[in-house]
Amino acid sequence: MRRLIEEEVVIVKSLVWFALGIAGGFVAAHLVNKDPRGQELLAQLDSRIGEFTDHMSDAYHQQETRLSEIIDDAKGVAASAVDRASDAVGDAAAAAKTAATSSD
Repeated sequence: MRRLIEEEVVIVKSLVWFALGIAGGFVAAHLVNKDPRGQELLAQLDSRIGEFTDHMSDAYHQQETRLSEIIDDAKGVAASAVDRASDAVGDAAAAAKTAATSSD
C-alpha cells in the first residue's frame, strides 16, 4: 500500500514538473517574441525546423519507394516461381499419364 502511494507521488511530481516546463517554455517564447532579435531567432528556428522536416519527409519517401521496388521485384520472382512450378507439375502429370497409357 505504501509503495503504491510513493509511486503515485512520483508520478504526480513528474506531471507537475512537466506542466511547469511547458508553461515556462510558453512564457520564455512569449518574452523572446517581444524582442525583434528574438523574433528573428524564432523565425530562424522555425525555418530550420521546416528544413529538417522536409529532409525527413524526402528520406521517408525515398525509402518507401525503394522498399516498394524491392517488394515488386519479390512479387515478380514469386510469380515466376509459381509459373515454373505449375509448368513442372503439368509436365509431370503429362509424363505420368503417358507412362500409364503406354504400360496398358
